Amino acid sequence: MDFFNSVIAFFQTGGTFMYPILLVAALGSAVAIERYLRLVYERHTNRAMWDQLQPVLAAGDFDRARNMVRQDNSSVGKLLSMGLARQGAVRRREDIEIAMEESMMEIMPQLEKRTPYVALFSNIATLLGLLGTIMGLIEAFTAVANANPAEKADLLSASISVAMNTTAFGLMTGIPLLVVHALLNSLTGEIIDSLEMVSVKALNLISTATRRRHETETPAAGGARQVRARDAQSAGASVDKTKSAVKGQQAEKV
Repeated sequence: MDFFNSVIAFFQTGGTFMYPILLVAALGSAVAIERYLRLVYERHTNRAMWDQLQPVLAAGDFDRARNMVRQDNSSVGKLLSMGLARQGAVRRREDIEIAMEESMMEIMPQLEKRTPYVALFSNIATLLGLLGTIMGLIEAFTAVANANPAEKADLLSASISVAMNTTAFGLMTGIPLLVVHALLNSLTGEIIDSLEMVSVKALNLISTATRRRHETETPAAGGARQVRARDAQSAGASVDKTKSAVKGQQAEKV
């Protein structure tokens, strides 16, 4: 209870600038909490989606993979949906990679959205604290100028002590918001790095599965060509035999 009363007294004696700093602290905390929860959720859904999609890509079942990413709203699903859509229309790896890069350019602003506001609120809180202190000192020196000389020292020290409350409150608000901003940037960078890693792994899996399918289809096509060649040779031999028989019958008649 004593601590709570001390906090109330500290806030009340800080002056009018304590209220704007409190508002900035509330806004900054709200944005920081929303961004943190969003990024943690995004990291979890991305990991779960990739764990489900990786075996499908390794098996070369691209139609099923396209259906999976089409029904998913995670960043990994959005990233791979562009690449898999292009995979069905082209064969070059470069075209699929360009499609994924285009999707990455759309995803990154969504991950970084509103995070800079946390640093902005941190700076605003610190500056408001300094401004409140300066305004308090101006009022203190103005009041002391007309006071009794014997009381000037006591009034000035009390006024300065009160004015410093706004700076202290501004720093107590700004420093945690600055730390949270660094944490959010680190988390965002981790998610972006994981998306880039997923895009590379997906490209490798797509290329490997496509090459394996092509190698499987090539011997079958070669076997079909050999069968057609044998059939053509057999047909040619039959025609030659027929012609020989006809020529033999004509010679006997003559």
